[in-house]
Amino acid sequence: MHRLRTCAAKLRPLTASQTVKQLSHNGPAVSRTFQHGRLYTAPVAAEPFLSGTSLNYVEEMYIAWLENPQSVHKSWDVFFRNANAGAAPGTAYQSPPPLGASLAALSNAQAAMVAQPNVDKLVEDHLAVQSLIRAYQIRGHHVAQLDPLGILDADLESSVPANLVSSSNGLDIAVCKERLKKLTVGAFYGLDESDLDKVFHLPTTTFIGGNETALPLREIIRRMEMSYCQHIGVEFMFINDLEQCQWIRQKFETPSAMQFTNEEKRTLLARLIRSTRFEEFLQRKWSSEKRFGLEGCEVLIPALKTIIDKSSESGVDNVIMGMPHRGRLNVLANVIRKELEQIFCQFDSKLEAADEGTGDVKYHLGMYHRRINRVTNRNITLSLVANPSHLEAVDPVVQGKTKAEQFYLSDTEGKKVMSILLHGDAAFAGQGIVYETFHLSDLPSYTTHGTIHVVANNQIGFTTDPRVARSSPYPTDVARVVNAPIFHVNGDDPEAVMYVCNVAAEWRSTFHKDVVVDLVCYRRNGHNEMDEPMFTQPLMYKQIKKQKAVLKKYAEKLMSEGVVTQQEFEAEMAKYDKICEEAYARSKDEKIMHIKHWLDSPWPGFFTLDGQPKSMTCPSTGLSEETLAHIGGVASSVPVEDFTIHGGLTRILKGRGEMVKNRTVDWALAEYMAFGSLLNEGIHIRLSGQDVERGTFSHRHHVLHDQNVDKRTCIPMNHLWPNQAPYTVCNSSLSEYGVLGFELGFAMASPNALVLWEAQFGDFHNTAQCIIDQFISPGQAKWVRQNGIVLLLPHGMEGMGPEHSSARPERFLQMCNDDPDVVPKLTEDFAVQQLYDANWIVVNCSTPANYFHVLRRQILLPFRKPLIIFTPKSLLRHPEAKSSFDVMLPGTEFLRGIVEDGPAAEKPGDVKRLLFCTGKVYYELAKERKSRELEAEVAIIPPPPAAKDQLSPFPYDVVEQEAKKYHNAELVWCQEEHKNQGYYEYVKPRIRATTRRERPVWYAGREPASAPATGNKNTHLQELKRFLETSFNLDAFRHLGN
Repeated sequence: MHRLRTCAAKLRPLTASQTVKQLSHNGPAVSRTFQHGRLYTAPVAAEPFLSGTSLNYVEEMYIAWLENPQSVHKSWDVFFRNANAGAAPGTAYQSPPPLGASLAALSNAQAAMVAQPNVDKLVEDHLAVQSLIRAYQIRGHHVAQLDPLGILDADLESSVPANLVSSSNGLDIAVCKERLKKLTVGAFYGLDESDLDKVFHLPTTTFIGGNETALPLREIIRRMEMSYCQHIGVEFMFINDLEQCQWIRQKFETPSAMQFTNEEKRTLLARLIRSTRFEEFLQRKWSSEKRFGLEGCEVLIPALKTIIDKSSESGVDNVIMGMPHRGRLNVLANVIRKELEQIFCQFDSKLEAADEGTGDVKYHLGMYHRRINRVTNRNITLSLVANPSHLEAVDPVVQGKTKAEQFYLSDTEGKKVMSILLHGDAAFAGQGIVYETFHLSDLPSYTTHGTIHVVANNQIGFTTDPRVARSSPYPTDVARVVNAPIFHVNGDDPEAVMYVCNVAAEWRSTFHKDVVVDLVCYRRNGHNEMDEPMFTQPLMYKQIKKQKAVLKKYAEKLMSEGVVTQQEFEAEMAKYDKICEEAYARSKDEKIMHIKHWLDSPWPGFFTLDGQPKSMTCPSTGLSEETLAHIGGVASSVPVEDFTIHGGLTRILKGRGEMVKNRTVDWALAEYMAFGSLLNEGIHIRLSGQDVERGTFSHRHHVLHDQNVDKRTCIPMNHLWPNQAPYTVCNSSLSEYGVLGFELGFAMASPNALVLWEAQFGDFHNTAQCIIDQFISPGQAKWVRQNGIVLLLPHGMEGMGPEHSSARPERFLQMCNDDPDVVPKLTEDFAVQQLYDANWIVVNCSTPANYFHVLRRQILLPFRKPLIIFTPKSLLRHPEAKSSFDVMLPGTEFLRGIVEDGPAAEKPGDVKRLLFCTGKVYYELAKERKSRELEAEVAIIPPPPAAKDQLSPFPYDVVEQEAKKYHNAELVWCQEEHKNQGYYEYVKPRIRATTRRERPVWYAGREPASAPATGNKNTHLQELKRFLETSFNLDAFRHLGN
C-alpha cells in the first residue's frame, strides 16, 4: 500500500467543490494536505484491486478519508483504520495486533470486521458505480435522443429503446441494461436490481450529487440519464485537460442546471416566431424563388442570438460571422438586423444594379452593422462575411478578419473580438478546409482565441445520405483534433439549444478555445425550394411532412406551463407579420440595387462618402538616400546585444553591408527597403507562408536565431524606427488553402496594412485555387469589396522538374478583366486609371528596384487591388540582378516596361528584331547576346529585350511607343515557359491591338506541353538552347506568313 500513498501524494486530485471554487476565482489549484504520520504497511501486491482504474478510485476514497473519516462509507472507514493499523496482506480485517497496539484497539477492529464481512464486494460495487458514471460521461451521447425525426441516431448507429428514464420511480433496470450495452462492455459491471437502493459515495469526477456526497444507485443512474441521455449529447472526455473536463461536468451534471425564467422563455419564443414567420413570409410572397430557407432548423436564430448575448455580456463588442447559403437571409434579417426592405427588394427581377461589377445572388451577400444589444444594453458590431457557394471556403477568411480586428484593437486574448462559424453537416465532415482552419486555431500568429462553431445538421447533404457521406460517427468529429468540446443537441428542444449555446459562449470566454454546437435538425424542403427530396429520401420526407413545427410545439409547451397565453402568442406573430408587410410595401419603392449597402468590411475615411478614391494619382515611390542607407544598415546588422548568429548568416549580413556601401540592392535588400520604409510610414506589414521567416531559398533571414539560446530570436525589422508600425513575419502551417484564405481575411480589415502571402514554390497555390478563383479575382466585382493582398509566387524554369517550376501565370492572366481587342484611350492618368479598372495587378519584375517600387506602390495607391508577383529563384543571387540606389530615389517609380537604352536605341530604324519578355529570361537573353559577341553589330542584331514587368493591366502605351520606335523590326515575344503556358496567349492579341494588327507577333520559347517543365536536366538545357537560337536567328520566321 506504500505505492498507493505515494501515488496519492503525487496526484492530489481536486474535489468537485474545490474545482468550482478554483474556476470561480481563476486562481491556482489548491492541493490537498496529507498527514504523513499515517502509513499503509501492507504491500500493494497483496491488494489485487489496487491496479488499473481501481487504484484511482481507492486513492480518492483514501484522500477523502484522510480529510474527514465521516465523509466515506463505514466500510471504507474500517478498512483504512485497520490498514493503517498494520493489517497483513489481503486481510485488513484479520491482521495480528501491531507492536504497541492496545487490546481495545484490536477488539474494535475485530468488531468492525464482523460487521462488514464482505468488504471486497463493497469495493467492487463502488468501483462499478464509478465506471458506470464514467461510461455515461464518455459515451452517453451515443444514446441521447438527438434526432427530432426519431429515424436515425445522430451517430449513425442502430436505434436504441426510445423510452428514457425521467424519474426515480420510472427506472426500468431492463431498459437501462439494454441502453447501457452501448455505454459499457459489462452493462452494469456486476450490479443488479438488488443494488438500486444501496447508497454509494460519489467520486470527485461528477457533480450529480449537488450538495450530497452519496446517492442511491437508482438516483445516480437517473441523474446521469438526465445529464447525458436526453436531448443533449456531450462529447468532451477526449479533452486532455482535467480542469476543462471538470468545468463541462459541472455545467451539465449539476442538478437543475437547465432552468430558465419565464422572461427568458418568452424571449426565446419571440425569437422563434421571428425565425419561423420570416421564412413563411418569403414562401408566401416568392414561392417559386430559391432562397435556401431555414425551415426545419428555425432554432438556429435564437441559438445565434443567445451566443451573441452571452458573449456581449462577457465583454465582446465585435462578432464576425461566416456561414453557407442556408438560412442566410434569415440571419441577415433577424441576427444582423439588415433592413427587411433591402432583403425583400432582392427578389425583384427588375431591380437595376447601381454599382460596378457583376454583383452576386442574395444568399451570398454579406453585411456590417453596429447596434445596441437589447439584452446587455451594450454596443455590438456584427459582420457577416460575403462568400461563394463553395462550402466552408469562407472559414479561414473569417478567422483572418477576426485576427486582424483583434490586432488593431490590441485584443491579445480575444476578449473584445470573436468569430462564429456556421456549417452544414455534410460540408463540415467532407471539406478539408475545415481541418485546415481548425489546425490554425492555436498557432501564435493565427489564433483567434476561440471560435464558436454552429453546425446546422440537416442529416443530409443535398441528396446524399450521411451513412454514405462520412466515415465518422458524427459530422463534427474533425473538431476532436483540437480538443474542442462538442455539444450535440436536438433542434426541436429550444430550451436545450439555448442552454447549450450559453455554455458554448461561456466556454469560449473562460478558456478561449474552439467549441462546437451540433444542432441536430432536418430540412423541411429539398436542397432548395424548387428541389424534390422524395426522389432520394422518401421515408425521411414522409416523416418530415408529419413533423409538427418547432414553434408550434414550443408554444404549446409554454401555454401548458402558463408562461404565455394563446392570445399573447398570436399577438406576437401578428406583430412580426405586420413588420414584414410594411417592409414589403417599402421594398416596392426600391428601383436600384446598391451592392455597397451589403459591404461586410467598410474602411471608414479611406474613400469619399460615395465610395470613390479620393484622387486618381500615385505619388513617387522613391526614398531619400538617408532612408535607404539607414534601412540597409539595420538589415546588415544584429540590433540586439549578446546575440550569436550562425556563421553563414554573418557572411550574408556582411554582403548586405557591402551592397549598401556600393549603393546597390539585390532582391532581398530591395524587399527590406520597401518594408522598412512602409513601417516608418505607419503601415503594418504581415508576411505569412511556409518558411517565410528565412525564405525558401535562404535569402530573406527576417528572423535571426541565437545559436546558443533555444527559442531566442530577433526581428531586426522591428528595430528600425522609434515609433514604427509593427512587422509580423510568421511561418505558417503546411497549408495553402487555409493560410491564403486567412491572409485574405486579414487584408480585408484595413487598407492601411500590407499583407503578403508567399508560396513555398509558385505552383503551391494550386491547392489554394478556390480562394484565388472565388475571392481574390472576382471579389470586388461580386461584393464591391476591395482588397490589397499580395501573392508572392516563386517562378522560373531552373531545370528542377515539373512541380517546382511554374507559378502558372497563364491562369492569372486568363482571369484578368481587360479586353484584348480594345486599346484603352490614353489619358493623363492612364496608368492609374488602368489599375483602378483592373480586377487585379499581375507583375513579373525584372529588377530588384522594380520589386521595391511595386511593393510601395501597393500602399501609396488611393485604392486597393490584389497584387500577384511572380518572384525569382536563381535571380536572388544573380550577379547582374542588382539595382542602384539611383533608381530608388525620390522621383523614381515602378516601370511598367523597361525599354532599350543601348546602341539599338540610337538607330532604331536599323533594328531588325524587337524582343519582348518579362522576368528572368531577360538575363538569359542578355548573356546569350554577349556570348555571341554581337553587341557591336547593332544594325543587324536585335538589342537587349524590352522587359515588360507589368503584365496586367497591359502597358499599351509603353508597347505602342516601342513598336513605333522600332518600326522596321520584327516583334517577337520570348518566354521560357511552354507555348501553351506562360504569357504568350495573353500578350499576343494585346500587342497586335497596339499595332492595329498590321504586324505579327512571333513566338520564341518552348514547344507546347502538358507538364510545366521537363524532369530531365539535359532536356531542359536543350530546350533552352533551342529557344535562345530562335530568339537570335533573324531568319527564324521568314518562311512563315503573317
